[in-house]
Amino acid sequence: MGIKIYNTLTRKKEELKPLNNKRIGMYVCGVTVYDLCHIGHARSAVIFDMIYRYLKYRGYIVTYVRNYTDIDDKIINRSIKEGVNYREISRRYIEEFDRDMDKLKIKTPDITPKATQNIKEIIDMVTLLIERGYAYNIEGDVYFSVEKFRSYGKLSGKNIADLLYGARVEIDERKKNPLDFALWKKSKKGEPSWKSPWGEGRPGWHIECSVMSQKYLGDNFDIHGGGMDLVFPHHENEIAQSESATGHNFVNYWIHNGFVNINQEKMSKSLGNITTIKEILKKYHPEALRLFLLSHHYRSPVDYNEKEIEKSEATLDRFYSFIFNLDNIIKDIQPPTERVEAQTHEEKKVYEKVIALKEKFISAMDDDFNSAAAIGYLLDTMRMVNRYLSNTNPSNYNSFTFGLVNEARAIIKPLAEILGIFDSSPEIYKTEKRNKKLSLLSLSLEEIESLIKERNRARKEKDWGKADEIREKLATHSIILKDTVQGTIWEVK
Repeated sequence: MGIKIYNTLTRKKEELKPLNNKRIGMYVCGVTVYDLCHIGHARSAVIFDMIYRYLKYRGYIVTYVRNYTDIDDKIINRSIKEGVNYREISRRYIEEFDRDMDKLKIKTPDITPKATQNIKEIIDMVTLLIERGYAYNIEGDVYFSVEKFRSYGKLSGKNIADLLYGARVEIDERKKNPLDFALWKKSKKGEPSWKSPWGEGRPGWHIECSVMSQKYLGDNFDIHGGGMDLVFPHHENEIAQSESATGHNFVNYWIHNGFVNINQEKMSKSLGNITTIKEILKKYHPEALRLFLLSHHYRSPVDYNEKEIEKSEATLDRFYSFIFNLDNIIKDIQPPTERVEAQTHEEKKVYEKVIALKEKFISAMDDDFNSAAAIGYLLDTMRMVNRYLSNTNPSNYNSFTFGLVNEARAIIKPLAEILGIFDSSPEIYKTEKRNKKLSLLSLSLEEIESLIKERNRARKEKDWGKADEIREKLATHSIILKDTVQGTIWEVK
């Protein structure tokens, strides 16, 4: 059995059969760069990053294209509001987006084109659509005629009459049909513009993705992805204009990730609950956000709230403690000269669990990229190994123990890499998390360490009152102390 993908177009799971053997072309709609990115953008980026990683893990050669929409009404409006050139707005927010993606450990796609880099190709496709009778020019504005494309609505599953009711369409009384959408827009005075056969203007939103996907992946390619909100009108319009221009099937598999709600409410500017990636990462480790998003099937809706992401961070803590423990066991036990077989029923059970992990993980991911089930198998294996180690006296750790933990480490590491989680060292993770929490406190690292030194002096002088006073002061700042034989250690609550 190969990979099965839920295809939005056919509304069923289908086995992945690439057009070109082991080579896959994948295009994912990127962001319109006029503002900071929110958790909805994070979900799409993380989901398709996971899919990209998994396809490569399964031996496919993937060409991954994700665009930047760097010319748009929202960008122009922002530039007017700030009194700067539109290029400054797009440059600024491309850089902000890239920083967010880097923190979330999103692998850079193979190709990241911009709309403004493809104006000639856009004009060429619009010209072709006019020549083939699918588009018309009205005073410098060019529209696509949806009635000419007979299968319009096949992705969203609605007919034209249904789509006309309550649809989010561009209002222009000159259009032949309210659903007709802009391929080329006549520029107003002072707006960015490019020369075209229809006068000075700029591209409509939908045309850029048809042009860039065709340019880098061909007339027909394997996978097109994006958020569920793009099914209509964006992806529906892409299909119409691309298939009208080429006469070929556009995309074989359409993948759409579900929505993100905030505290059980739809995320929207009108509700004032837009949560940016930067706001989340000020407080939580980037892997906690990845783990939270991947712990739900990509097609299901997700409700973001602090309680849930704190659970994800607590899971990260347990996992890194687990890896830290495994590393120490491997370091402390003499490697066996030969493989030692499991002797007891418990040893056989835990060893079989570890060995079965890879197959179960792959089975889950092959079933429409079910990262939630895959993570469940990872954590279940971790818990079982932990129980075995906890029930075994460290003085009784032996060659079997070494083989077990070594096998667990070797199997878990590449699987976690597919998800982009658990890939730091425990020490780095602990330091990153502590520094993040410290940045939210009113005390600096130097002040904390100075108070601990002062407390240690007080304890040495048996001034217990002062020592307790310092402990309580630190506790009010969420600094928890623990006195050990090696000295005083601390952590942020």
